[in-house]
Amino acid sequence: MNAGPTGIENLLRHHAPQVLGALVRRYGHFDTAEDAVQEAMLAAYRQWPVRGLPENPRGWLIRTASRRLTDQLRHDSARRGREERAAALTPRDAFTAPPPGESRAPSADDTLTLLFLCCHPELSPAAQIALTLRAVGGLTTAEIARAHLVPEATMAQRISRAKRKVRGVPFRQPGPADRDLRLAAVLQVLYLIFNEGYTASSGSDLHRADLAREAIRLTRAVRGLLPRDGRVTGLLALMVLTEARSAARTGPHGELVPLDEQDRTLWDRAAVDEGTALVEEALSEGPAGAYQLQAAIAALHDEARRAEDTDWPQILALYDLLVHRTPEPMAELSRAVALAMVQGPRAGLAAVAAVEGRLAGHHRLDAVRAHLLEKAGDHEAARAAYRRAADHTLSTPEARYLRLRAARLPPPADGSTG
Repeated sequence: MNAGPTGIENLLRHHAPQVLGALVRRYGHFDTAEDAVQEAMLAAYRQWPVRGLPENPRGWLIRTASRRLTDQLRHDSARRGREERAAALTPRDAFTAPPPGESRAPSADDTLTLLFLCCHPELSPAAQIALTLRAVGGLTTAEIARAHLVPEATMAQRISRAKRKVRGVPFRQPGPADRDLRLAAVLQVLYLIFNEGYTASSGSDLHRADLAREAIRLTRAVRGLLPRDGRVTGLLALMVLTEARSAARTGPHGELVPLDEQDRTLWDRAAVDEGTALVEEALSEGPAGAYQLQAAIAALHDEARRAEDTDWPQILALYDLLVHRTPEPMAELSRAVALAMVQGPRAGLAAVAAVEGRLAGHHRLDAVRAHLLEKAGDHEAARAAYRRAADHTLSTPEARYLRLRAARLPPPADGSTG
């Protein structure tokens, strides 16, 4: 394992939900346990580059977080009786190092149990998503706030309230009825985690492979629990088919490569085959919902060996069905692109205008508009739209790509720079 900052960061992200799950299962104090895990992660990030990785990183993190948690419980106990109860929570062997390669975490993956805990029905959907992205996905509060277009302070308060609400909830997987109630929120959370990994909302990297892989792993785990649920199978198919293109999405210097310009020989054909089979299975498991339809669209893209072979009429038909069943503005924006490929850029621009009020200020709105304006030959308006999109995105690769597209457009007839 790489002991450098990047390797340690990846290792910590991998273990964070497992460590938190172990502490919540052991102590039952979700809010305090989450704080203790964050302190243990910070201690590891400071110590491991200097002292080297411990033989059992997860065991080290569990012990360190356990110490932080019990110290906090004792500190919060104003009276002797409460202090003794806090001490009694500590297992007799809590601070004993387990043998190398072992830990006191159970053999089953605590992460899945933690996922359902974060989607407890007493939480609002917004709180479920925020808490799971923080505790299971490992996203920072700032990243979650950007994804929801709210101030960071507002999101921090939302997460704190959610942690307090699940305090004392038993750490176990829900029964079948309760599980079904939580499933929609669980799948939405996994979808958001994957999207943040596949196209990072901010920073210098376009692709956060750790998040994308974790979302796929968790979705596979949920499918193991619900193997015949079309929504779960559809979401897994969508992730696998989308991630199959990841090797072709960036150039040698990390620059963004759009779908129609990608070297499709770099796509993972084994993943495409798996995803396509999953789509067929998902569509046979009941009425097609949002995840199944998006997966079917992804399959049509992946099956085209060349960009010009893409079955745009079929993709448009699927988008028509998707926006009819789940009228989300981002889906309508994607439909506008498909419409432009079938009926021409002006038709696509009209569809973009129809969703402008719901996506005002979002960089993807201007990015799509710029692309369609360029196709329509309105280079001056396209240049302005590309620049607006670049100014609004927090992703460095996306901003660089958008500015490059603007710079490549023919100059205005009067010779000005636009």
